[in-house]
Amino acid sequence: MSRLRTPAVSGLFYPESARELRSLVRRYLDEGESSPQLGGDARALIAPHAGYVYSGPIAGSSFRQLMPAGPPVERVVLLGPSHRYPFVGLALPDADAFSTPLGDVPIDAELRERVEDLPQVVVSDPAHAQEHSLEVELPFLQEVLGDGFSLLPLVVGSSDAESVAEVLERVWTAPEILVVISSDLSHFLSYDQASRLDADTAERILRLDTHLTGDRACGAIPINGLLRAARRRGLTGRLLDLRNSGDTAGNRSSVVGYGAFDFGAAPA
Repeated sequence: MSRLRTPAVSGLFYPESARELRSLVRRYLDEGESSPQLGGDARALIAPHAGYVYSGPIAGSSFRQLMPAGPPVERVVLLGPSHRYPFVGLALPDADAFSTPLGDVPIDAELRERVEDLPQVVVSDPAHAQEHSLEVELPFLQEVLGDGFSLLPLVVGSSDAESVAEVLERVWTAPEILVVISSDLSHFLSYDQASRLDADTAERILRLDTHLTGDRACGAIPINGLLRAARRRGLTGRLLDLRNSGDTAGNRSSVVGYGAFDFGAAPA
């Protein structure tokens, strides 16, 4: 019998109706701006993970980059920070698939085997049970990629950039493998404060600065790991969208920042 990681935030962060969810995701994707694809054999995205009313438009800008013709994505390595369960390392689930209202996404057993022996990798269902940072990205991936992809989901607890980069080096090995880092940016600043800090954070990400701190991004550790791996591969980052909840949901007194980025080889 297949072991499913069932949705934790369906009906809270996004609609629980498959029809409503698909329609909303499609709208965010359609509203995003397409950019010429970066080249090379490696691709990666950074996308936000708040409730869709807040971060969905920015996530759409990120995942829309998978829609133009390019190397097909068949396997997704998805990392996001732990918000509810404290632990050390990077956590795999004890599951065979992740479920959303749009269907089930199988866990990639071969990619899982590649990282299971690393000391920083643990198996922890509690780390995944209530965590939203990975779950909210899946409907976007399902809408863009269909049902033809497998998933390596890793929740990142207390860790460091090199530990994350070591995991990525084990699995980021072919053009059909996409790395997605789930992270919001600044939290609960005024609109003007957040806009300034997030713009500076975006510049640091584009410089592949691997020293981001948690006040700049809740997913600073997985982002730093991605940037370290990207630097070693000679990849280029690109800012696709930079907004905050004051832009999308109206209240500007205390906002959360969101950024969309992609990474690949610079165009010739």
